[in-house]
Amino acid sequence: MIAWRVGEVASTGREWNGALELQVQVEDETIRALAYPRLVGRPEPGDSVILNTTALSLGLGTGGYALVVAIPSRLPADPEAPGHLVKGRYLPTQATVLGVDEQDSPHHQTLRDAESLDGMPVVIADLHSALPAILAGIHLDAPQLKVAYVMTDGGALVAWFSRSLSALSDRLVGTVTVGQAVGGELEAVTVHTGLLAAKHVLGADIAIVTQGPGNLGTGTPWGFSGVAAGETANAVTLLEGLPVGALRISDADPRSRHYGVSHHSLTAFGRIALSGLDLAVPEGLPAALAGQVEDDLAAQPERNRIVYVSDRGLFDALLLSPVPLSTMGRGLHEDRWYFVAGAAAGRHAASLLP
Repeated sequence: MIAWRVGEVASTGREWNGALELQVQVEDETIRALAYPRLVGRPEPGDSVILNTTALSLGLGTGGYALVVAIPSRLPADPEAPGHLVKGRYLPTQATVLGVDEQDSPHHQTLRDAESLDGMPVVIADLHSALPAILAGIHLDAPQLKVAYVMTDGGALVAWFSRSLSALSDRLVGTVTVGQAVGGELEAVTVHTGLLAAKHVLGADIAIVTQGPGNLGTGTPWGFSGVAAGETANAVTLLEGLPVGALRISDADPRSRHYGVSHHSLTAFGRIALSGLDLAVPEGLPAALAGQVEDDLAAQPERNRIVYVSDRGLFDALLLSPVPLSTMGRGLHEDRWYFVAGAAAGRHAASLLP
């Protein structure tokens, strides 16, 4: 189940919030590795490291690193900070963090009393790659709005893995990692307390919810990690927020189940989200794609409201993104309408505020 290797750090490379790239000599080859210094300590050239090479050996697109598990000769000090939330529970790498909602948190009383999002719009997407596009759409018309990111645990569990998130940090009031996800400015037990923390602790006007980088899918109707987007919509409605679905729209994906409106969006928002939400569709879709999108959305239940949103200025805003836009290996010019659809959802969410 796990491919283990022992290697020697040859050099260190790029670094972003919470993550450090390495080149590690393993037997007769040098491989790319990633370390999370807050979990395992900071590797230096010459260190012997224990690696998990499972994702690397599988050639996973978003996980093509060997991961540093330990630096045996220089173990980090035992944690002294408060917190008893365990993430990665009962894995060999389980770690304790201070939960925003736990008893030792200064925000425990706030979250014990919080019952409502007070009408806060929440944009929900199933892929992490939608995050910068949604954020661009929000800030195009309303740059003053405070936006929080709530990261669920369907993809990468470590927020530090995301270079995009690191680069967007100055445009967010903070990140809340929920469930088994870890690495946000705030940690929460569930998406419910994560959303409440975004509103009542971070002071967000709007929240964006996606899974971390990566997506697990099996080509079956229910076997994909994006089903959590529908459950998130239920949580938002329960907490008296305004759920907005960022549709996964594409005329570039060669797979029929993802052409037009992806079956991931149709299933999560049409079958799992039980209380209804706004589904944002950008105006200006080319005729063939627009027809396919209309056909796909015709089967949505009446509880979901299809909202057509002006795409004026959205593509130009996406061109100015501080992070490279990429989904399934395709950039903005290769899969334009995927990113414009995300930005349209962000624009619509901003319009819901007074």
